[in-house]
Amino acid sequence: MVFSKLKPAMPINWLIAAAGLTWSAVGIQLFRIACEWLGAIVFRRAVLSGAAGMTGAVIAYHFIFSAIAMKNIDRISLFPEKACFFAFQAWKSYFIIIIMITLGTILRHSPIPKEYLAALYLTIGGALSLSSLHYYARLWRLIFPQKP
Repeated sequence: MVFSKLKPAMPINWLIAAAGLTWSAVGIQLFRIACEWLGAIVFRRAVLSGAAGMTGAVIAYHFIFSAIAMKNIDRISLFPEKACFFAFQAWKSYFIIIIMITLGTILRHSPIPKEYLAALYLTIGGALSLSSLHYYARLWRLIFPQKP
């Protein structure tokens, strides 16, 4: 009984907004890091690496990240009116996030050329940013439902 008072319960609109903002923030941060790296190399190589990353972003969005975002939105939508704020991501996703942060840190400090890492960061950052649009679209429909 006491623990239920400590649980930070939020309406599902807030959970969807938190998930979308998290995906956007991480995507923008990865994109920013990649652009920094690309700005430090020869223009022609930067353009090729950037184009590869953006192409990868569209492919990763279409085949992977979009489906993950939609699955997460559907999961959140099944919650009662209010749920724990930290449920905006599935609990097993927190483990995956920790692995991805660790892997990103290892890669950033590895001898792999930054132009290759930039393509990877653009791919993941772009896919996350594009997928975050699903959260905002669902949030829009929750706030402004269509009338028949």
